[in-house]
Amino acid sequence: MSLVDDARFAMPANGSDADSLDTDTDTDTLDAELAELTDVDSDLDADTDAADDTDADTDTEPTVTFGDLGLHDDVVRALAKRGVTTPFPIQAATIPDALAGKDVLGRGRTGSGKTLSFGLPLLTRLADGERTKAKHPRGLILVPTRELAMQVADALEPFGSVLGLRLKVVCGGTSMSNQIYALERGVDVLVATPGRLRDLINRGSAKMDEVEIAVLDEADQMADMGFLPEVTEILDLVPAGGQRLLFSATLENEIDSLVKRYLKNPVTHEVDPSAGAVTTMTHHILVVKPKDKAPITNAIAARKGRTIIFVRTQMGADRVAQQLMEAGVKADALHGGMTQGARTRVLGDFKDGYLNVVVATDVAARGIHVDGIDLVLNVDPAGDHKDYLHRSGRTARAGRSGIVVTLVLPHQRRGVFRLMEDAGVDASRHILDHAFDAEVARITGARSLVEVQAESASGIAGAAEREVAELTRELERAQRRATELREEADRLSARAARERAELGIEDEEPAVEADAAEAPVAAVAAAEAEQPVTEERAPSYRDARSERPAYNNRDRGERGDRERGGFNRDDRGDRGGRSFG
Repeated sequence: MSLVDDARFAMPANGSDADSLDTDTDTDTLDAELAELTDVDSDLDADTDAADDTDADTDTEPTVTFGDLGLHDDVVRALAKRGVTTPFPIQAATIPDALAGKDVLGRGRTGSGKTLSFGLPLLTRLADGERTKAKHPRGLILVPTRELAMQVADALEPFGSVLGLRLKVVCGGTSMSNQIYALERGVDVLVATPGRLRDLINRGSAKMDEVEIAVLDEADQMADMGFLPEVTEILDLVPAGGQRLLFSATLENEIDSLVKRYLKNPVTHEVDPSAGAVTTMTHHILVVKPKDKAPITNAIAARKGRTIIFVRTQMGADRVAQQLMEAGVKADALHGGMTQGARTRVLGDFKDGYLNVVVATDVAARGIHVDGIDLVLNVDPAGDHKDYLHRSGRTARAGRSGIVVTLVLPHQRRGVFRLMEDAGVDASRHILDHAFDAEVARITGARSLVEVQAESASGIAGAAEREVAELTRELERAQRRATELREEADRLSARAARERAELGIEDEEPAVEADAAEAPVAAVAAAEAEQPVTEERAPSYRDARSERPAYNNRDRGERGDRERGGFNRDDRGDRGGRSFG
């Protein structure tokens, strides 16, 4: 491994190469922000040096708490029960203006605490309002993905419940009938994705004419996913006099048009604007050979801790996840081709620690807001600098540190270097000559597959030993139970014998003598059954025919005469009357 410092991997200068991309205003803006942040860092260093000499002044600086921001007392107490007392910078800056009813434009990176920035003021303001009517929510939060909708609702539900407010998630992939039923009962705050909410509005199941506060979270992602037509259609239905809060990691042209159209004199709060400006996040580019890409991916994924891996396609996510599972890594895929139930299960397993790695596509990963992800691995480079920043935003959340690693094939180097420049990211570059390298292990915590397999085998052996111990305990319990049942049977038999003796009931010996007496009779019957028995055989058809009396000629003649209508001479005397002799 070697650090790349030579001209082969130099960053292309703007306007110097014929094939370099034209830098847009975003690049200039990001560069200016980086320079400004660098100056701020220098000033902070100087201030730190001065503060070392004046510790007493530093100790006297007041600390802002949630109780100082004007939130509802029940909300403050609920936060304190969860150990949350000090707000993040964007929360301290945004909540007072939101409580005052002002329109707010917040620009903050994912993980900077935006959910509570708009959620707590929204709940506090609605708590003292009128009772919500059926199908008429008073608060609306629009988010781009189903996962983000569920996470926002989960984050705000405890505080809404203490205020007596009902929240409902409205998104695709879930039962529409349940959502319609909840709206008919009355929902105070609706957390929705634009597509499903538009369907409910068209059905007449949801009406926006009483919405007092509307929030757009991750507005830039909604623009990237093509949801702006639905968003504008929904916001046009919201009364014009309400409060609007818009949060976005970037402010592109489409987002700027939303701000100008729907926000009136917004108060802008810009905290931690770019992932590239986060000092707790480090970026690395690993130039790898095609044959080493899969082994290096396995080694990095086998590290200890939570890791999210990005690929471009759904098939790629399934393939890499299967590859990792076969290598002994606890991994699963997450992409839009999965059912909502499957995606929810994967995210739940990832949060609960049953999975160490999630292999995701860009669209699906926009709903992942899980704390504790300390490494992002781009197996496939991002499509543009915005996707790179969104991917990177999965780590280094809430002031924690994080690492972003991008695997680059030799022919992809130039494009990835330009992408980093557009993102305002200063990434270290490394060339890997082997599938497993000590420098990679130092940077990412990668482990060899032999170590992973040994750990997996040890885990399986431990599970087998625990199963054997459990089966042994079950066998001992069964043996004790059998012994107890045998002793109980003997005790009951003895008790029955005593009761018969007390009642003077003798054992059933006559029955035995009767059986002995019946034995000779049975023997005689059996002997008779063995003797041949002569039975009268029914005559066969041939025998019965031979025994039938034959007609003589006289009979046939007499029958023929009668049949021909003739008469007998002897019958003449009977012609005149009936004989009574």
